[in-house]
Amino acid sequence: MRIELPREALRCPGCGRAEVFRQGDKRRTWRHLPLGGKPVFLELAVPRVWCFRCQTNRQVRVTFADEKLRHTRAFERYAWDLSRSMTIRDVARHLGVSWDTIKDIQKRFLLRHFARPKLKSLEQIAIDEIAIGKGHRYVTLVLDLKSGAVVFVGDGKGADALEPFWKRLRASGAKVQAVAADLSPAYALAVRRNLPDAVLVNDRFHVVKLLHDHLAELRRELHAEAEGPLQKKVLKGTRWLLLKHPDHLDEKRNERQRLDDALALNHSLATAYYLKEDLRQVWEQNTRREAERFLNDWIARAQASGIRRLHQFARTLQAHRAGILAWYDYPISTAPLEGTNNKIKTMKRQAYGFRDLEFFKLKILAIHRSKFALVG
Repeated sequence: MRIELPREALRCPGCGRAEVFRQGDKRRTWRHLPLGGKPVFLELAVPRVWCFRCQTNRQVRVTFADEKLRHTRAFERYAWDLSRSMTIRDVARHLGVSWDTIKDIQKRFLLRHFARPKLKSLEQIAIDEIAIGKGHRYVTLVLDLKSGAVVFVGDGKGADALEPFWKRLRASGAKVQAVAADLSPAYALAVRRNLPDAVLVNDRFHVVKLLHDHLAELRRELHAEAEGPLQKKVLKGTRWLLLKHPDHLDEKRNERQRLDDALALNHSLATAYYLKEDLRQVWEQNTRREAERFLNDWIARAQASGIRRLHQFARTLQAHRAGILAWYDYPISTAPLEGTNNKIKTMKRQAYGFRDLEFFKLKILAIHRSKFALVG
């Protein structure tokens, strides 16, 4: 489709005045919205003008496309709309353009709308790191628990990754009331330094996960010390049974009987298992005072068990008592970040990896607007 600019529409690209003199033109072509399955191109001889007022000598501005791009704004909007329900590869194949063209369209849109999320309204946040690839590559995420949106993506893990976030947070004037994080001392120190008035809530998920890790290590140690093939056979393969909730044991696969045999065979394993199940009640009390009494009792029982792994875990709980009990003031956790992590994994599989780290971060910042589905 060939189009032309009428003489009365010519304006100076510098000052916008109409007092210009035309000095030739240059023919350009842009990709436009398709008609059915047919690609459409717009062809325009872009005039060069000389302005009598500001002495500018250059091509006039094209209103329907950016100067350095070879497609129209309407084409870009259409490609973005398709990207909300299709992969980059599928959109590129449908429109007959390269993968990089669609990726650049997405990146420009994400830069305009999600590059710098507003932090002023933050009240409750969650902090955690996730692995993004092999070789111990991590990013640290900060999630707004009220909106479910990721508001910061930092390089690496630990307190250093959060430094840019603290600077922006101070400038925003936000009044953060509570922060959910794991048991990392680095995160606890960073929160105390930068948010002295906020309450640090040690996440229930990470507390239970740490006890699961100790229980798995205890089983390995007992298996290594077991005497006789019968004892080793009973202990072998019980790792996931020990970590499962009793209500989730599969009777058809004889999981409950196998677990009972393993617990009956070893007193240390049975003690650790029943304490593990009992720990869940810390978050099921009616009041914080009752939870504190229960937690103190649990720590005392773990210390009296004579099991080294439980001694280590009891010391960890003692050091984080305030953060664990703070859940009764602010019942928040990093669980929404686990859901975000699953979305990120799905996004990576759909795009077969991301070589552009900036684009990957922008996709994470906008992931609360994304919906993933299996399509035929």
